[in-house]
Amino acid sequence: MSLHDELTDIQQCLDRLDGAVSRMSREVGDGLELRRVRLDAAHLRESVALLGAVGQGGLGPPPQPPPGPRPELITIPDAPYDSALWTDSDDEGLGVKDRHAP
Repeated sequence: MSLHDELTDIQQCLDRLDGAVSRMSREVGDGLELRRVRLDAAHLRESVALLGAVGQGGLGPPPQPPPGPRPELITIPDAPYDSALWTDSDDEGLGVKDRHAP
C-alpha cells in the first residue's frame, strides 16, 4: 500500500471511531472518559494530517541551526581548592560553626 492509501485507511478508522463515540455518548452521556476519547481522536487526526503533509513534502525534519563557533572549553583541575577561599562562608547544610541546629 502507498502512503496515501495508509493515511486514507487511518482516516476511515478515525471516522468509525467518531461514530462509535457519538453513539455511545447518546447512550451513556458525555462523561469525562468520552471527552478524553474525543480529544485523543482529535489529536490523532492532527497527527495523521501532519504525516500526510510530510509524505507530500510539505514538512520535513526541523531545520538545523547553522554551525557556529564552538565555545572554549575550560579545564577544571582535580586538585582540591585552596581552603582560604572559603573562610567567609558557612558550610551549606551543616549550619554555622559553634552553633547548634534548632
